[in-house]
Amino acid sequence: MWLRRSEETPRREAPPILFDVLEQLDQDVLLLAPGDISLFTSPGIENLNIMKDGRILSPELLAIIRVVRRTGINQSGKIEVPRGPIGEGVRELTVKVISLEKDLQILVLLSDESEAERVHEVRRDFVANISHELKTPIGALSLLSEAVLSAKNEPASVEKFASRMQQEAKRLTELVQEIINLSRLQDSDPLQIAEPLSVGELISEAVDQCQTTSEARKIGLSVSEQTDVKVFGDSDQLLMAIHNLIENAINYSPENTNVSISTSTEADIVTISVADQGIGIPESDLERIFERFYRVDPARSRETGGTGLGLSIVKHVAAKHGGEIKVWSSQNVGSTFAFRLPIYQTPGEINE
Repeated sequence: MWLRRSEETPRREAPPILFDVLEQLDQDVLLLAPGDISLFTSPGIENLNIMKDGRILSPELLAIIRVVRRTGINQSGKIEVPRGPIGEGVRELTVKVISLEKDLQILVLLSDESEAERVHEVRRDFVANISHELKTPIGALSLLSEAVLSAKNEPASVEKFASRMQQEAKRLTELVQEIINLSRLQDSDPLQIAEPLSVGELISEAVDQCQTTSEARKIGLSVSEQTDVKVFGDSDQLLMAIHNLIENAINYSPENTNVSISTSTEADIVTISVADQGIGIPESDLERIFERFYRVDPARSRETGGTGLGLSIVKHVAAKHGGEIKVWSSQNVGSTFAFRLPIYQTPGEINE
């Protein structure tokens, strides 16, 4: 782990041996001078959404630091930090704040130890869910194989059952892939390997990926002029989320209709909107559509190969990137999904 020195603060304000010690720590580190001026930070501090422009963002952390400054007694505990300015995504951090009395400095150690416990709980629930979901296509394949054997002297029946087997096998393959995708999302933190990404380029690539499906279903794809902004995150996950929204819109739209993709910005947030002219979503289902394996129309999901995981993946990606997903819908009119993310800003940059 390397440490970064704040430009405003001379290195001489802390003893060199301290830097050597901090470089060996596995935890994220924040070293503060009097006045809560940042002397050094580890790279992970920025990803934890703890600081911005040299200021500590977390009121809870600030309160602990002030207690340590006032009393000289080291403190430890846990704090919750939002993953971004919007959405429900939070991170629970274990914090230890240490007073370095000689230099009137404060050392803050942070670690995301709660993530392991959360992943364990998610995996347990996830295994229970997928066990149920996998039974359907596997059971169908078993029955169809028996039907093929019993109809081996009837070519027309064999062809019919074999075709059904192909459909079920394809559905099973897609379900397993979606399960793998969601499992990876739940096990990883995209902000640990994040990079600035062009929103326009992400949308263009996602549209290209969906072009074949849209043409096969006779659905038009229109992309409005893109807002030239960047977001901070994992390119694979963000691309997957946008792709899922577009593909979902295609699957639930009648032939010869249009799916439109547009962007807008407001208050350092970029919104990627995907609107269709499809069947719409009943109001009673709007709160549940982002649940794992939930399907508004199971029959249509079977027809299109839907797994019930696409929108759940979008919600996970949004939360992990400090964003959110919203939906507006009217039956027999269409739906609009809004994928909202914080705009990436370089230090000192202000978006107009």
